[in-house]
Amino acid sequence: EVQPVESGGGLVQAGGSLRLSCTTSEFTFDTYDIAWFRQAPGKERQGVACISGVDESTYYDDSVKGRFTISIDKPKNTVYLQMNSLKPEDAAVYSCAAGGTLQKVQLCFRRGYDYWGRGTQVSVSS
Repeated sequence: EVQPVESGGGLVQAGGSLRLSCTTSEFTFDTYDIAWFRQAPGKERQGVACISGVDESTYYDDSVKGRFTISIDKPKNTVYLQMNSLKPEDAAVYSCAAGGTLQKVQLCFRRGYDYWGRGTQVSVSS
């Protein structure tokens, strides 16, 4: 089964930072849209941020704008999610997903994805 692999989760105090990584050796991200989703216990999965591997355009959920930054390192075939000023409500399992590009990054939270990672836990203490 082809799965991107996430890493970088952990426990951090409110106001702190974490950087998540998503990578795979099975395909290259440069023709895909890659998104980060999160799901907290008892809540629905929520789109957080996404990036086009084609033109590196980005899109964010309003709840993370100005605090989170998504980026891609094409030589490393890795997508990062830099999370700053973390809040307790950011705590969740964060998963990355990849799908063939639709070239409309603003639709990234409403489209289907071909590949999903298993997720990495982010915990934020108050």
